[in-house]
Amino acid sequence: MGLVRHMVICRFKEGTTTEKANDLLSLILKMKGRIPGIVGIEAGPYESPEGMNASYTHGFLVTFESPAARDVYLPHPEHVVVRDALLPHIDSVIAFDFEVRT
Repeated sequence: MGLVRHMVICRFKEGTTTEKANDLLSLILKMKGRIPGIVGIEAGPYESPEGMNASYTHGFLVTFESPAARDVYLPHPEHVVVRDALLPHIDSVIAFDFEVRT
């Protein structure tokens, strides 16, 4: 079994300030080192000139060392705190996990 990528794209609710969105992304980034099995976390706002974001505004990518590490993350108290802080500000979200193939 190999690395697992957990991709999340979201659209913040109207009225969510840039400052609030940045604070929430910072919370996401701080999970690395607090939850075992996380290899890396990246996060940021949509910035492509392609315009193919279907109105989603932000995304993050968590890389896990294995499917088992991802399964530990999902109910982990640190993740629950971040999820619970994020969801009230989210209008729409897509989460998509896959095992890395190279």
